[in-house]
Amino acid sequence: MKAVILAGGLGKRLEPLTKTVPKPLLPVGEKSVLEIQIGNLAKYGFKTIYIATYYKADFIESVIGSSKKHGLDIIFSKEPKPLGTCGPLSVLRGELDTSFILMNGDILTSLDFNRLALYGNQQDSDLTVVTKTVSTPFDFGKVVSKGNYIVDIEEKPNFELEILAGIYFMRPGILKLIPENTYFGIDSLIKKMLEESLPVARYHMTEYWLDIGSPETYDEAQIAYERHFK
Repeated sequence: MKAVILAGGLGKRLEPLTKTVPKPLLPVGEKSVLEIQIGNLAKYGFKTIYIATYYKADFIESVIGSSKKHGLDIIFSKEPKPLGTCGPLSVLRGELDTSFILMNGDILTSLDFNRLALYGNQQDSDLTVVTKTVSTPFDFGKVVSKGNYIVDIEEKPNFELEILAGIYFMRPGILKLIPENTYFGIDSLIKKMLEESLPVARYHMTEYWLDIGSPETYDEAQIAYERHFK
């Protein structure tokens, strides 16, 4: 199976770290985020990985290299301009002739990619979106009332939200919906499919997942490496 890793973002929320090192190459434990992702995909039998780059593209290629690593082919794709989270697939249109995984380059996860692929192949959709339930702290006590009287108080409950996990199973047919050389995000793709009454499948993951998008989650990633990825 093939995979595409989106590694072209500017990583502005992690500045000043990303002023010199692109976010996918930030060290987590003994490896970079991108190296952990590549190793994890190799573990699940992926043979070809495309790395879509823009910001500090040459830096990423020089560190990761385009030769065989982990027994698979690593191929770099350079965006001529920022293309969002789906636009980079238009550059790879001629390469993605089988089902593939698309994932953001700033995610650490223990997701079973084989199970995702099996599930995605069973769905009547060219797109299966991986979702994850996360808890968001709430700083106020929740009042439960009936008429003019309070019947309960829930002290600082957490909000549970189902979010996009930044991982997608796609079939080649999805490429016809992605415009050429245009900034186009996954949210735009999903909305376009819904507007055209095209089915969008959902795969709710329960495994470990972390989006390394802030200094706080970057610190959390160091702990996660020891527990899940060392």
